Amino acid sequence: MLNNPKIIKNHFKKSYDKYDFNASVQKLSAKKLVAELIKIKNDFPDILECGCGTGVLTSEIKSNINYKNYFVNDIVAQSKNYIDKILDKYTFICGDAKKIRPKRKFDLIISNAMLQWFEKLEPVFNNFSLIMKKDGILALTTFGTDNYREIKEISGLGLNYKPLEKLIVLLKSDFEILYTEDYKQVLEFNNPLEMLAHMKNTGVNSLSEKPWTFTQVKDFCVKYSQKYPKTVLTYNPIIVICTKK
Repeated sequence: MLNNPKIIKNHFKKSYDKYDFNASVQKLSAKKLVAELIKIKNDFPDILECGCGTGVLTSEIKSNINYKNYFVNDIVAQSKNYIDKILDKYTFICGDAKKIRPKRKFDLIISNAMLQWFEKLEPVFNNFSLIMKKDGILALTTFGTDNYREIKEISGLGLNYKPLEKLIVLLKSDFEILYTEDYKQVLEFNNPLEMLAHMKNTGVNSLSEKPWTFTQVKDFCVKYSQKYPKTVLTYNPIIVICTKK
């Protein structure tokens, strides 16, 4: 299973130039997250966005939410080059989201498609609670247990995706749940190789610490074609919005 921060960091660095073109599911998740958030509130003096990447969520926030101070975080320093094209004034914090300690507390902490990369979520949520103002809002998207299910069925590889129910249990000690959504989105490709290229271009390189060899890729494609009549890939986005108690 892939949960080494250094390897994850390297995978995303290599995918950034192609990420926006391939990240259709992540873009929809960002739009849905912001759309639901502004039904609750759309004015936040201090915002922290974690796992900003190429700015998919950043663009949605800029267009729809009022703020005074914007902080962005990512484990990849090169993310700043992309955020520079979206925001004129902001503060960039490079580092692991569960370890960062900004000097101020936030009215909104928001993240899109980041949580699934953490093996343990308790330290992440504890840190978010620590750096959030009382009654602040935490707005997140991640992926549930059916995400990439075809990949796991063929290869046995996959992240430790948490179901929505588990996320709620982990959050409820510090947060009150305001909104949740758990849905599926299925993408179709011409062949398994094209599907693997899509995954790689969104920062997912075979879900293992070492890139697959040519033989492993070929073997996967053969097995996939034998099992599935069409080349499809299931995404299982989850949205959670909550407020600090």
